Amino acid sequence: MKVAGFTFIRNAVKNDYAIVEAITSILSICDEFIVAHGNSEDDTLRLIESINSPKIKIIQTIWNDELREGGRTFAEETNKAFKAISADMDWAFYIQGDECVHEKYLETIKNEMQICLNKKEIEGLLFNYTHFYGSYDFFAHSRRWYRREVRIIKNLPGMHSYKDAQGFRYNDRKIKVKHIDAYIYHYGWVKPPTGLNTKVRNFNQFYTTNDQWIEETYPAFAEFDYENADQLFKFTEAHPKVMEERIVKSNWTFNFDPTTTQQKLPFRRKLLAWFERITGIRPFEYKNYTKIA
Repeated sequence: MKVAGFTFIRNAVKNDYAIVEAITSILSICDEFIVAHGNSEDDTLRLIESINSPKIKIIQTIWNDELREGGRTFAEETNKAFKAISADMDWAFYIQGDECVHEKYLETIKNEMQICLNKKEIEGLLFNYTHFYGSYDFFAHSRRWYRREVRIIKNLPGMHSYKDAQGFRYNDRKIKVKHIDAYIYHYGWVKPPTGLNTKVRNFNQFYTTNDQWIEETYPAFAEFDYENADQLFKFTEAHPKVMEERIVKSNWTFNFDPTTTQQKLPFRRKLLAWFERITGIRPFEYKNYTKIA
């Protein structure tokens, strides 16, 4: 069984993406790792090269900055990386620049790939998600955020990234997946208030051509409003080892009372959150896949 990792990245230093941690968190179970490096304006390329692994293959890409709708640029860049994967790879493990896998899940992930290798009916593996928010000490729960997503797919012709690179399609249909007992840790919202505001401004440039709306909604140098999360919970476990140095170096204080978010929720969202907590079922959940196992 052969496994390829793949990702895309641009301006990781400028936007404070933990791309090195993302790559190295799964590198040990990959036979090769494709990095689609966009036309960065910082030292992102040098950062990736510093990993110094013979498994890593860097391809240079140019982002289409004119494609400012629905985050389609992200899917385009994901597809460039996927197409560069060697033909003899069985699986493709996708990870984004603000994601990480805890080492405690690697053996489970590897075993699941081996179990499903020759099962043609299974085309991908579905992961659970933990979304950290504002601080490494808290994770968020919100119906507006995905709680599961596909991050491993079989290296099949016709497989491609979909919409804004949140999921995949196989010949334009949802892929058939197995839900596994492993988590992706998402750190994209762990930044100081000014850093998060910059992230949101940059992010929205790939979803709308309305620059006036961006300026009015997220003014430059403004501080981010952390009340976007429905609920925040204290994280009491250990973070991945590859994240430890970054966490130690974090230098801001998360001055936010997480109990206030739940109090301000409309009754309908409180009811839906209660139902999900009791039953594990999320009514009306968007599923970018077909779960068969």
